[in-house]
Amino acid sequence: MDSPWLDDKQLAAWVRLAAVVELLPGVLERQLRDAGLTHYDYFVLAMLSEAPERTLRMTELARQTNATLPRLSHVAQRLEDRGLVERFPCPQDKRATNARLTDAGLAKVEEAAPGHAATVRTHVIDALSPQQIKQLAEIAEAILRRLDPNGAMSGVYNRYDPAAD
Repeated sequence: MDSPWLDDKQLAAWVRLAAVVELLPGVLERQLRDAGLTHYDYFVLAMLSEAPERTLRMTELARQTNATLPRLSHVAQRLEDRGLVERFPCPQDKRATNARLTDAGLAKVEEAAPGHAATVRTHVIDALSPQQIKQLAEIAEAILRRLDPNGAMSGVYNRYDPAAD
């Protein structure tokens, strides 16, 4: 095995990626705060907005948002208290619970989405050339193969893949 230490080029790339991983969530959170949402709140609402009948089992929603059920339950309770989500027993399996995006929740996603897209565009997409965007997708895919070797979240991160069309 080679040395466990990173060479200068590897270290430079890693430190930059680590800085992006640290800084980007704060940028996204600040923008969504204006809509009264956290980034995770928005992610939950967005996943529900794209689901059939705007409804998912809590276990599936937790899988799609890479959350534990306790974390998702806490967030769902907060969103339910605000009238953005409703939870109810799953008709097919009374032991399971479904979450449904309410009309108010859909309106909240639609209110927050343009600002969120603009923030992503300003801080990520517009900083890159078309070739770099392609490279970013390829780099992210290579890393995701290591982070998610079983593809547990691939349905989420591949859903907008032009190759899937």
